Amino acid sequence: MIRWSALGVLSLHAIARLSVDGPNLWLDLAIYNVIAIAILIGLFFSPKGNDPLAIAFLACAFGSWSFGSILSSYSQFFTLDSSFDYLINIAYTLFYPFVLLAIPRILHRRKKLSIIEILDAAIFGLGLSSIATALIFSQVISSESNQTFFEIFYPICDLAIVITLAIASITQALNKRFLLLTLGFTIYLIFDYLYLWQSIQERYTFGTIFDSGWLLGFLFISYSLWLDPADRSDPVPIHPAFIALSIFISPSLLAMMALQPGIFPSYIIAPTIATLFLAFIRMTVSLRQASALGDEKALARTDELTGLPNRRRLIASLPQFSQGSGALMLLDLNGFKQVNDQCGHGAGDQVLIQVASRFTKVLPPSALLARLGGDEFGVLIPGDITAIDEISYALKACVSYPFLIDGRSISIGVSIGYVSNSEGGDLLAKADAAMYRAKRSLNS
Repeated sequence: MIRWSALGVLSLHAIARLSVDGPNLWLDLAIYNVIAIAILIGLFFSPKGNDPLAIAFLACAFGSWSFGSILSSYSQFFTLDSSFDYLINIAYTLFYPFVLLAIPRILHRRKKLSIIEILDAAIFGLGLSSIATALIFSQVISSESNQTFFEIFYPICDLAIVITLAIASITQALNKRFLLLTLGFTIYLIFDYLYLWQSIQERYTFGTIFDSGWLLGFLFISYSLWLDPADRSDPVPIHPAFIALSIFISPSLLAMMALQPGIFPSYIIAPTIATLFLAFIRMTVSLRQASALGDEKALARTDELTGLPNRRRLIASLPQFSQGSGALMLLDLNGFKQVNDQCGHGAGDQVLIQVASRFTKVLPPSALLARLGGDEFGVLIPGDITAIDEISYALKACVSYPFLIDGRSISIGVSIGYVSNSEGGDLLAKADAAMYRAKRSLNS
């Protein structure tokens, strides 16, 4: 019911507007803004399959616009302090960042909002605003014009919406939701640009059927939420090329203004500097995320106790390693269970740390030493394996010397089994069998 009530009231309002000349308190202040609020409330009755953040961002966008509309309409009938003009413009301006965040989430089901997504939207919008102001609107609106910064800024942000929708049309398959959403924004943007043109020509008149265009656009935007989104659930970010272009624009404009003062309006300094500032923040966030991701990957393939690569790392290296010459060696400590039983697991951990250090010192630099778990180690030795026996003797010799742990002398040994890459098959299973043969021969 609420879904269609706004359309019905808007239709009646348009008919009444055609029959009434000039501004009317009930039509232009009360009913007009009630329709805007009804469209806003209708968002929360859309199907539950929508992304909650899409609903929240769009509601914030419509809410800020409606607040500005109420104040603006009120000022046409009653006197307001001049400071309210800034409040009205700020309310209208807040519509744009919320919309730019809402559009990709309306088109796709997404669960988490990333800081990179917010920064990219801000950088793209500000960078685009700078170049559009410098190259387009500065030529249309002279510095002597009585237009405010906000009135110039609105169509620039409208252009950002156009490009965001254009990018979305390239990165996804078109569906009914996208087409209806695009139709809604197209209607809204057409009336926004017509308003700018009429304002420049001093021909805009408050309280006409023209004002219904914005609400009609909002209706189609809200109705798009009742249609199914795209099947794919992965995010559709703004293309990095557009982000790079937005960042490149700012220093270029600042350099041109420094070399030739007065070439562009002074009010583009704010968005250009803001773009650079946000770009530095984005770079910092990206570097930290990359570092954290690298740390996570390293930890996932590193043994926490010894700092050596773990079993996952060794297994992941086997396919490439097996394509060349070399040998896989498995090492199992002898007598280690008794160390844990008699001296405790703390002493056993210290032994493992010292064993890892001794093994590392005697192995060739090209070898990959990994702790496979417990008291078992694995080694990938690439290249010529003619010296594999000498390496085995060195590994056995390096643990033959006692370990001094908390004033106690602890002695252990090591059983070693190895297999050459040339044998093929499951190298890990063959090396494991060789190692257990060595252990049995030691006990026999």
